[in-house]
Amino acid sequence: MTDSILSKAATMEIPINSNGDSRTAEDDSLEQGAQIGGSLDEIVGTLPVAMDLQQVMVSGPNLNETNIVSGGYGGAAEGIIPTSSIKDIRSKSRGIAPSHSATSRIANQPGHYPAPSMHHSNSNPSMMSEEATRGVAVEKFDTMKKWSINTYKCTKQMFSERFGRGTKTVDLELEAQIDVLRETKIKYERILRLAHELTNHFYNMVQTQQALGDTFADLSQKSPELQDEFGYNAETQRLLCKNGETLLGAINFFVSSINTLVNKTMEDTLMTIKMYENARLEFDAYRTDLEELSVGPQDAAAMVRIEIAQQQYQIQKDKYERLHSDVSIKLKFLEENKVKVMHKQLLLFHNAISAYFAGNQQQLEQALRQFNVKLKPSGSDKPSWLEEQ
Repeated sequence: MTDSILSKAATMEIPINSNGDSRTAEDDSLEQGAQIGGSLDEIVGTLPVAMDLQQVMVSGPNLNETNIVSGGYGGAAEGIIPTSSIKDIRSKSRGIAPSHSATSRIANQPGHYPAPSMHHSNSNPSMMSEEATRGVAVEKFDTMKKWSINTYKCTKQMFSERFGRGTKTVDLELEAQIDVLRETKIKYERILRLAHELTNHFYNMVQTQQALGDTFADLSQKSPELQDEFGYNAETQRLLCKNGETLLGAINFFVSSINTLVNKTMEDTLMTIKMYENARLEFDAYRTDLEELSVGPQDAAAMVRIEIAQQQYQIQKDKYERLHSDVSIKLKFLEENKVKVMHKQLLLFHNAISAYFAGNQQQLEQALRQFNVKLKPSGSDKPSWLEEQ
């Protein structure tokens, strides 16, 4: 009976062709089972002789749980790969997720290293810094792109206006007020420059009078025969010097007020006017761009560009109207402030000059008190008002 079983087992061995053309899927599976578990003769040899061949085939080794040894029999344990993992790999290549049991078995194999967690990779400081740097670079690029487009449009509009090809938005009344302001600023700057020169010249004259009075006083002490004459002249020069310092205080106050009016108040209004003119140029540039797109083809892409141009045009229009209103308000307040300041300063200048050259010391001092001009006491160690300029 044993011989019959062995003969049956021997007849079940399938020969392998060298070219492999006649092999089927069943042949491959049987060959894989032979390589995994050894030859069928060795399996049958280990079973009891009385066992039926059908029972042997049923209770034989499961190919799904059999380990494949790379490098032949007796290989290292590290080379063992479960066949279930092979099925998982094939399923993955076909778009099927591997089973949980297969995944756990692969993770428990020696030499297996788990994949890094996505949470740790996202929280890497170097990657976060690279993303932040990339974001800043993109933002700067967008800003540069917008600036380049805006500069191109404004330059094109400016040249078109220069050569008479483009239209320009003009408010005749406002433009006339701006021209008057610029001419007024030029004239007031000339007044300021001449007042500075008068202050310097008069200061030098007062210093000369003071030195002359000191010389007369010294000679009055050393020349007994001319003591009275030198004394009179010394007293006169000292009085002129004192009145000259009072007049210098009034002129200095006049110069300081004109300087504030010209270099601060007027300059601030002119800066707003400059912003208004730039906004006007941008408004006309985007208006011209919208008009050119409106007369062009009306396809889908053109309609998108027209919509974007319409949005940009509305933004520039709002900016232009806002600055137009600001300029109108500032010009109005500037005119009122100029009249008030110049009325006070011109009256002070007139009264002080008239009182000085009339020799009326009381009227000169009264003029300074009227306009709240304070003078430093004579003999003060602090630098004079002229030295502070």
